[in-house]
Amino acid sequence: MENTVVGVYDSYAQAQNVMNELLACGFSRDEIQLSPETSDRTSTQTGDAGSGQHSGIGHFFRSLFGMEDEEDRQHHDIYAEAMRRGSCVVTVYAANEQERERAVDVMNRFDAVDISERESQWRSQGWTGYDQSAPMLSDSEIEKDRALYGQSRTQSMDTQDMGTQHMDTQQSGETRIPVVQEELRVGKRAVQRGGVRIYQRMTEKPVQESVQLREEHVNVERHPVDQPATEADMNALKEGAIEMRETAEEPVVSKTARVVEEVVVGKEATERTENINDTVRRTEVDVEQMGASDRSATGATTAADTSMTGAGMRDMGRSDYADTAMTSDDSDYRTHWQNAYGTSGGRYEDYDAAYRYGSTAAGSERYKNYRWEDAEPSMRSDWERDHPESAWDKVKDAVRYGAERVTGRQQRH
Repeated sequence: MENTVVGVYDSYAQAQNVMNELLACGFSRDEIQLSPETSDRTSTQTGDAGSGQHSGIGHFFRSLFGMEDEEDRQHHDIYAEAMRRGSCVVTVYAANEQERERAVDVMNRFDAVDISERESQWRSQGWTGYDQSAPMLSDSEIEKDRALYGQSRTQSMDTQDMGTQHMDTQQSGETRIPVVQEELRVGKRAVQRGGVRIYQRMTEKPVQESVQLREEHVNVERHPVDQPATEADMNALKEGAIEMRETAEEPVVSKTARVVEEVVVGKEATERTENINDTVRRTEVDVEQMGASDRSATGATTAADTSMTGAGMRDMGRSDYADTAMTSDDSDYRTHWQNAYGTSGGRYEDYDAAYRYGSTAAGSERYKNYRWEDAEPSMRSDWERDHPESAWDKVKDAVRYGAERVTGRQQRH
């Protein structure tokens, strides 16, 4: 399997798109394997069935990796476990190195799963290897498993970002703030849009025509006569026979075929221009000069605000955190919490991040000119992405209070 490329995807639709793109790039259907072959996961078998016969995933990966050494068995276990957890596997058998690189490029464009990261996450949860007797995960179990993976991946990225920032500060005495800008790239691919299928069949219908037919009949009549015989009568007095035949017409049917219509099937190619409307993001860095009296408050608030996730920090830009350096005193937040949430139980610490998030967002360029009604959907999306463990409806009043405290548009709730 020197030129064999294997890609793992979290949805059947995603894997099907990869296969269609590979076909459009010139690979034949015999060179591409999609497992499972249908989106119906209930029909997929995860191990050996019956009297030792291989089926489903087990048979496929044994034929792919061979199971000849420990490395082959490890590959078998990892990919088989991915399918047990609801992923799909696309395999391409490339004829040479050039085709292999082309297949890798296509698979990466569709966000193939980093199987090494998945394996590390599984092992951190206690997974020790593929168990062929283990059942397929249900839809709810798959959703939970991927949510845990996304959460652990975000935490890992945040840790790396903080570690990099700390290292730069310690080694060079300066902090580097990256300005990130997205670029929009639009490509195209051929997809099936339908077509026509023409059937040719024979039909019969009854027809009726009229024809005149002529028939002849022989009539024999006897009449009594009493007269002298003439010479002609005497000459006829001898033996003989007279024949008179009857004739009749009968219909004769014949058929002739004529071409009465033609069906012409062809294709017409047209071109159209489609405008792609999307958004690209860019981080903006604002520098604010602070006096000596602001330093202590800034340091205290910045330390508290680092409890927010790295994803949120990257979305709003590092400079936005400077805007939250209003005061290190959270007594105003605690007073609001006591009035709004105190009777429902819980702790102030459960809402502290929400107050900080609202004040940070309101001080950023992204939201400073928005009304709460306009900004809430976007702020809710960011919050639920970065804090999946905290429901928006539970903390939105705290977020709003933190935002309105910065803008000076506080309302009574």
